[in-house]
Parts: sequence; C-alpha cells; structure tokens
Amino acid sequence: MSDDRVVLRRKITLFNGVALIVGTIIGSGIFVSPTGVLIYAKSIALSLIVWAISGVFSTIGALCYAELGTSITRSGGDYAYILEAFGDLPAFLRLWVALLIIRPTTQAIVALSFGEYALKPFFPNCSPPKSAVSLLAAASLCFLTAINCFSVRWAMAIQNIFTTAKLLALVSIILGGLVHILLGNTSYLAEPWKGSETDPARCMVSLSMALFSGLFAYGGWNYLNFVTEELKDPYRNLPRAIWIAMPIVTIIYVMANLAYFAVITPQEMLQSPAVAVTFGDRIFGSLSWSVPIFVALSTFGGVNGILFTSGRLLLIGSQVGHLPKIFSYISVNRLTPIPALIFMGATSVVMVCWSDVYILINYFSQVLWFSVGACIAALLYLRWVRPELPRPIKVHLSLPIIFLLCCAFLVITSTISEPMNTVIAFFITISGVPIYYLCVKTEKRPLYVEKTMRGLTIWLQKLLAVVPQENLEEDL
Repeated sequence: MSDDRVVLRRKITLFNGVALIVGTIIGSGIFVSPTGVLIYAKSIALSLIVWAISGVFSTIGALCYAELGTSITRSGGDYAYILEAFGDLPAFLRLWVALLIIRPTTQAIVALSFGEYALKPFFPNCSPPKSAVSLLAAASLCFLTAINCFSVRWAMAIQNIFTTAKLLALVSIILGGLVHILLGNTSYLAEPWKGSETDPARCMVSLSMALFSGLFAYGGWNYLNFVTEELKDPYRNLPRAIWIAMPIVTIIYVMANLAYFAVITPQEMLQSPAVAVTFGDRIFGSLSWSVPIFVALSTFGGVNGILFTSGRLLLIGSQVGHLPKIFSYISVNRLTPIPALIFMGATSVVMVCWSDVYILINYFSQVLWFSVGACIAALLYLRWVRPELPRPIKVHLSLPIIFLLCCAFLVITSTISEPMNTVIAFFITISGVPIYYLCVKTEKRPLYVEKTMRGLTIWLQKLLAVVPQENLEEDL
C-alpha cells in the first residue's frame, strides 16, 4: 500500500493485540471485589474451579470469534458479524444499544473507578469527594481521547504500558500469597470444600450462578475483533493473541484468588469493600498504599482499550450507512477516526456527570450475552448458507454449539433472576426500530434535513481535517 492513501493502517502488532485483550478483561474487579463467584460457590475449592472453568469457556468463545474475525475481516466485532449473517435491522439494534448505553456507560464506570482509586492515597481515612472523582474521571477520558486521536501507536503504547503494570501488580499479589503459603500459613486452606452444598440439586444451582459471575469477570475477550482491519497479519495474529492472552488471564485470576484465600477468610472476603486492600494491609505492611495505585493503573488502561475499540465500532456503523457519514471519516494527517473518537469520549464524559450511570449497565447484561450468542449463531448459520466463505481458521463444530448453549443459559438465568431489568432492556433496544425506519431505511428525507446534514458534515470536515477513508482493499 502506498504511503499517501488515507486509510486506517495495520499498526496493531501481536503484542498490542495481547495487551488489548488482557487489558480490557482485567479491570478493577480482581483487585476490589472478586466475590461474585464465592457468594454462590461458597467454598474455596469450588470457587477456584469456577474461575478456571470460566476461563476455558471464555477461551472457547474467543476461538469461535477468531473464526468469525478471519472469515469476516471487517472491524466492528459483534455488529459486523450480525450484519453479515442476519441483515441490517438486527445489526442496527446491536449498534443502537452499544452506542446509546453500553459503551459510554462502561467507559464512564471504569473512568470513575480510576478517579476513585487514583485519589484514594490522598484521602486515606475517608472516601475522596465525588466532585473530585468525577473531574479526574472526565479529565482521564479527555486525555485518552486526545491520545487516540493523535496516534494509534501512542494509544497502543499506553495499552502496553498499563497492561504490563497491572500484570506486575497482580504478580506481586500472587507472589505475596505464595510466600505466605510456603511459610506454612495454610490454615485458611485446610478445608477447601467447607461450605459447599451437599445436595446435588442445590449444588448445580449454586454452580450455575457462580459460573454466571465468573464468565462476566472475563468480559472483553472479543475486543480485538473490533479492530481486525488494523491488526497486522490477522490470520495469524488474531488466534495467536487469543491463545496467549486467555491462558494468561485465566492463570492470573485463579492464582490471585488462591493468594487472597491464603491470607483472608472467605467471610472476610465477602465483607471487604476492597479485597486487595485488605490483602495488602496484611502482606505488604507499609507498602499497602500501593494497592489503590495498582487499581488506578488497571482502570486507566481499561478505559483506553474500551475507547479505542468503541471508536472503530462507530466508524464501521457509519461506513455501512447506519450512522451519519461524518463518523466514517478519518484524519488526513493522523489516519485516526477523530470524529468517532470525539463522539465516544464526549458521551462518556456526559455519563460521568450523571449520578445514575451505574444503574444503566445493570439493564444490559442480558443484551450483551444475547449479542454474543447471536454471533455464535451467525458462525453456525454462515457455515450452512455460505460454505464457500474463506475460513483460514475453522474451529471444531462442538465448540460453537457448547458456547451457544452456555450463552442461552446465561440469558435465561439472568432473565429469571432479574425480569424487570430484562423488560427495560428490551424496550430500550426496540426503541431503535422506529429510528432505523425513520433515519436509516427511508430514502426520502425533507430537503432542509439533507441540507443541514450536508452543511454540518462539510463544516466538521474542515474543522477536524478529516476525509472519507479510501475504499481500497489491503492484502491480509
């Protein structure tokens, strides 16, 4: 490809891909409150087994996405695969929910976690002021948006650095726990099955709910699929990144929980507002202040990864025609999707300032898993109706079937346990149907609307120095 083409370049290396997956999966949860699994598993041994099984299930899903990502090479992840298999309306509804709520809300919550823990060392005996937390969260979103607009390489450098930092932090926790065990402090691990359900029926229910929590902790394994057009040699690097990243996360999660259990009782873990802080007070002593810094580093890298992929989702939706054209334009000088990134950053800043932002994300757990299930169904459907589609990677048929059943289980279980959240999520999702037919499907719009949109697009083009990406295919 010649250097003067205005296109997104393949600058994401294998190491960048691994950092993107690991950095978006590992957030603040493993430091703050890894109790969702323990609540239902009730014993140390079963908790560790659930963490391991959840990692294996997530790896299966990621491998299925590797097949999708190398047969449908367009960026956009779930949206691109649903579009290819099931058409415009289902894909638009997935995009509608993602851009209206899921992506900006997720970014805002992770940014607020960053603000909370970055300020914690300055407020050792109390919680930081909410206004200060919100301001720092908004500042971090603005800073990372600017970095992502400026350079893909800089954005990936931040991802690499902060992913490495959070892994070093977790390795420190793991080593601290292992040293504690080797010194003979194994009393908390003496009865690993204590508390487990003995009734087979109740045990199955507890195990299923624990798996539900465990699988949510691995969320983010499909984020590399949102940027496959910018991944170098995706046929090789996409599956390689998955094979490297997923075992790392699984081992880290299992070993970190083992370290916690060696130092903290299950009852203390359930009651602690920040498990890693309690762990640090007992193991690190005077260095326990570093734990909030670990969490801040982890969440900062998480915000960067979510923002990077969110901008590409917006760009692909615009290229298809489901969103205004301006979001498909990229910078002439920087070759980054500046309009899409600014929009995602701005909506996240708005969410940061909204006190009920945490409530919104509860409505869409079912939507997220339904979307993942739809993608796995798309894989099976495309094998049937389009057998000629190139598939450089083809997983065994049993893997997508197993994972699809797992997704169905998660959706059904969450619907039964939280029916009102399901109802609200359903109505917000279908609210995109009239938007689709009025703004996307219609071929005739009022003349004044067309003129206004055209004028606004031209003005933004001049202001941001952006142009449409050249429609030129690049060899993989």
